[in-house]
Amino acid sequence: MTLALILSLAVLVLLCALALVWSRWPAWLKGLLVVAVTVFYFFADDTAHGLAGWPNADPLPEKFVLLAAVIEEPGKTTPGALYVWVNALENGKPARQPRAYKLPYAKDLHALLDEGMKKVRQGVSQVGTAEPRVGKGGVSWLRPGSDEQRITIRDLPAPQLPEK
Repeated sequence: MTLALILSLAVLVLLCALALVWSRWPAWLKGLLVVAVTVFYFFADDTAHGLAGWPNADPLPEKFVLLAAVIEEPGKTTPGALYVWVNALENGKPARQPRAYKLPYAKDLHALLDEGMKKVRQGVSQVGTAEPRVGKGGVSWLRPGSDEQRITIRDLPAPQLPEK
């Protein structure tokens, strides 16, 4: 999939170069073409990182199963981060593929994930929920940090088997 994306971007750049050299378009249109291809490059690069398995900065799914967590504590030069690998629960069933997420470092979430990973290592599956924090009204994209979530993790309940 990544190879197809790279090849399609190379073809787009080739077509753009041909249009710039051989067309009789006005200069402003050629400049617009260069700007559009440049913006598309950065958009495709961001998308390719999501495809290649890089941690996603999107909010966690509403319900998920915790598979793994890596904690990068803040230092003098780094703000720290929490990397979690979760499998989203859709209609009570796990999604087909797990996904990696990058969360901003928070001490309470660090402790919660650490405790959850201890239980996962002991063989106790952990299920989590992520709910948006209730904040002030208005346009959310104008308020930094408004996309924070309240995350809870608990033991996965034992399955109820039908009677014989």
